[in-house]
Amino acid sequence: MNKALLRSVMVLNGDTNKSLAAFLNISEKSVNDKINSNGTEFRQSEITAIKERYNLPPEKVIAIFFN
Repeated sequence: MNKALLRSVMVLNGDTNKSLAAFLNISEKSVNDKINSNGTEFRQSEITAIKERYNLPPEKVIAIFFN
């Protein structure tokens, strides 16, 4: 996962780990763990929700989550 790219998209959209966690209905710790690859990954449904939240084109989704 490209955490720098995800964080840049979050910042451009005024999001924090806390606000993204609330949107995804998961804990802030879970978001932090997923971003930092601490043994967990974003689920497909979460990736889809993030894609829609930030209006990401497919190539950016691939660059962030599947590099």
